[in-house]
Formats: sequence, structure tokens, C-alpha cells
Amino acid sequence: QKDRATDVLSFPLGQDGHYDTNKETGCALLGDVVISLEMAVKQADMYGHSLEREIGFLTVHSMLHLLGYDHETSPLEERKMREKEEEVLGELGISREATFTNQPEDTDA
Repeated sequence: QKDRATDVLSFPLGQDGHYDTNKETGCALLGDVVISLEMAVKQADMYGHSLEREIGFLTVHSMLHLLGYDHETSPLEERKMREKEEEVLGELGISREATFTNQPEDTDA
């Protein structure tokens, strides 16, 4: 609820840990995530990592919000959320230390 450009928005469908469930899959419907690619490009450049890493971070960040994490409630909650972000990103292979590299393009030699 801030009147300024942002990098990601999360729109929760659940409340207090209760979510609707997809009848076909049994998966919980957490909500919607909207990522600003324009902001992601700027932030990837600003932080010196790949766009893929930035989008991965924003996706994990917003998913944690949908699961009830909130870094704005207290310093302790912020630390918990940051640690969970890094844990998930590490499991995905896109931690701060790791980044995607461009694959060589096929060229006619």
C-alpha cells in the first residue's frame, strides 16, 4: 500500500493459513504474483547479477509473502524471511554466490 513503483506484488487468495485447493491437483492456491520486468532489469544491473537471479529472488520473495512471511513486521521477521529466501534460492541453485551464465550460441564456423 505504497504509492510508488515496485518490483513485485503478491495478491494472496488465502487467509490465516487457509487456502482454496485445486480440485484436480490438490494443490493450495496461494495467490497471484506480478513481477515488473522493468524493475527486475534495473535491479539485476544495480546488484550486479543476472536477470534470471533477480527474477528468481523476486519470485521466492513474493511466494514467501503469500505463505505468511513479512519482513516489514519486525527485525526478527525480516531475518527469518531473508534466511528462508537464501535457503530456497540455494536449493534452486541461484544463491547469491551462484548465478546463471549465458550459454554459447550455435555459430557456423
